[in-house]
Amino acid sequence: MPTAINAGHVKLLSLFVVAACLILAINFGLRSSMGFFMAPISNEFGYGREVFAFSLALQNLCWGLFQPFTGAFADRFGTFRTLVIGALLYALGIYITATTDGVWSLHSGAGILIGMGIAGTGFGVILPALARMVAPEKCAFALGLGTAAGSAGQLMVIPVAQAFISIYGWQTALLLMCGGALMMIILATTFRNVAEPKTKADAEPPQPLKGALQEAGGHVHYWLLIAGFFVCGFQLAFITVHMPSFLSDQGFDATVAVTSLSLIGLFNIFGCLLFGSWSGRYSKKNLLGIIYALRAVVIALFMLLPITTTTVYLFSIATGFLWLATVPATSGLVAQMFGLRHMGTLYGIVFLNHQLGSFAGVWIGGYMFDQTGSYNSVWWAAAGIALLTAVIHIFIDERPVKRLREGRVAAMG
Repeated sequence: MPTAINAGHVKLLSLFVVAACLILAINFGLRSSMGFFMAPISNEFGYGREVFAFSLALQNLCWGLFQPFTGAFADRFGTFRTLVIGALLYALGIYITATTDGVWSLHSGAGILIGMGIAGTGFGVILPALARMVAPEKCAFALGLGTAAGSAGQLMVIPVAQAFISIYGWQTALLLMCGGALMMIILATTFRNVAEPKTKADAEPPQPLKGALQEAGGHVHYWLLIAGFFVCGFQLAFITVHMPSFLSDQGFDATVAVTSLSLIGLFNIFGCLLFGSWSGRYSKKNLLGIIYALRAVVIALFMLLPITTTTVYLFSIATGFLWLATVPATSGLVAQMFGLRHMGTLYGIVFLNHQLGSFAGVWIGGYMFDQTGSYNSVWWAAAGIALLTAVIHIFIDERPVKRLREGRVAAMG
């Protein structure tokens, strides 16, 4: 039987970290490709865009709803088991989507099952594991590295998925993607040989899960962080799902949409690494406020300027740089405020609200288009709430909670 790897010996460039990043790349890449299936699936069955948009909105909602449970499951039973179950659900959801024969199978496959699979193999499971496994001084960068890996997946998988659709049709493309989801099980075996440590958590004052939930629930600054992540989810999911259709409506062909989302993925790598590094050196709440304010400016400029290939690509570059830059700072802020012992659960709750925002962004985008024939009102709403979120972060107190501060004083005394 393989010898477990001691947590203190896990390096930033270890096999464990590489496997974690590859899983996130597959997870995020497959999910980010789903928007390209909206037109072919809707045309195949004669649906309006709202039907498939609702499936993807449901996917984001289920991702969020199950994230606290998968985080708690991973905290309790380990990352490996969580990843295997999540990968199986992910693959099953894609398979059912490929073989769908009606609205409800589409909702259950593309919506519920894929959403559950994303929750079991995504940020809410991998990032807490990374935070526990690397040295404290490398934690912020590791969170940024993991987040950047998701963007790399978007960069690599989206062009492949679009090529599969063009060459083989949407059903075969989904079946090939199903095989990609199953690859996460192979990568997850790396986690079997890693003894997930309790060393960092043991340095914190003891706390049961119920106490952690009560503490976070009564902490107003936790709710401010949650509100900000709701807005983040609204923006990201709306753009991911509706950008291909929006660009098609503007007269661009599919290659422009592919390039646009690929540029978002490419420049998000740089943004995640930079903001991940900065979140270990500077105020995390201030970084989040800056990110949200810049998003508001970028979206407003995109709407005000003539929409050309050049402005689409410039928007994609700027948006990509800010895309998932919120994740290292947000997840790091949860650990900083409440400690690592129940980080999977508490970050899962924050991410649930991110996905509630995602549900709203995807569904409202489809609904408003069907009602008005335009996405413009949703674009402007995304800019407005981003500006409001930037202001909210000014008031967040990012210090560790009183329990941790007192525990550290007692340990030093």
